[in-house]
Amino acid sequence: MANLVKYVAACGAASRRGAETLIRSGAVTVNGAAEVNPARQVAETDAVALNGRPLVPAAEKRYILLHKPRGYVCSSADAHAAHLALELIDLPGTRLVSAGRLDKESEGAIIFSNDGAFVHILTHPRHGVLKRYRVSVRPALSPAALARIRAGIADDGEVLRAREVNDLGGGEYEFVLNEGRKREIRRLVKACGSVVTKLVRRQIGAVELGDLPSGAWRDLTAAEVSGLLRGGGAA
Repeated sequence: MANLVKYVAACGAASRRGAETLIRSGAVTVNGAAEVNPARQVAETDAVALNGRPLVPAAEKRYILLHKPRGYVCSSADAHAAHLALELIDLPGTRLVSAGRLDKESEGAIIFSNDGAFVHILTHPRHGVLKRYRVSVRPALSPAALARIRAGIADDGEVLRAREVNDLGGGEYEFVLNEGRKREIRRLVKACGSVVTKLVRRQIGAVELGDLPSGAWRDLTAAEVSGLLRGGGAA
């Protein structure tokens, strides 16, 4: 037996956090009845469905690294999006969810999987999986601005902070984040009076984007998967 939130995540329908939201919204049923308790225990004989569609744990776990191009949205479904990142991954019948997000204007490394526990490790800040970004900024950030970004900046009720930020010269910077709040780098830069003109995520944990072409994807190696499952930095 497993609790409902873990079961929904194991089926690849969402991350654990997303699965909890789906359950509390009433979108999940157990044996035909809506269930809003994420801790509800379910057995193999229980019929679980999401919006009327049966959920069955994935038989084969997939771990995909995608080089997301600019202009693509990471949501599983978005009626207003012209392009979804998932459309670039040709795996019919495999329900994948993204481990975190890259906003529409950003590009680079993003991982998709149908393994809910794996996605949870990559997205929950307590596991400490670091992400490394190459960022172009105009105008260039002053030393005082870099110090503010490292110390933390309050914005919209949150304290934003880069784990590291290194000046590469010519308005180019390397940012390292742990948690990665929504549009965090863009918000940090904006708070310092500058604007991000290009943002590329180059690394997640020890997994590097390398020379993977924009729009292309590959399976993670067994060593990469096991390394990410252990959590921790490396970026």
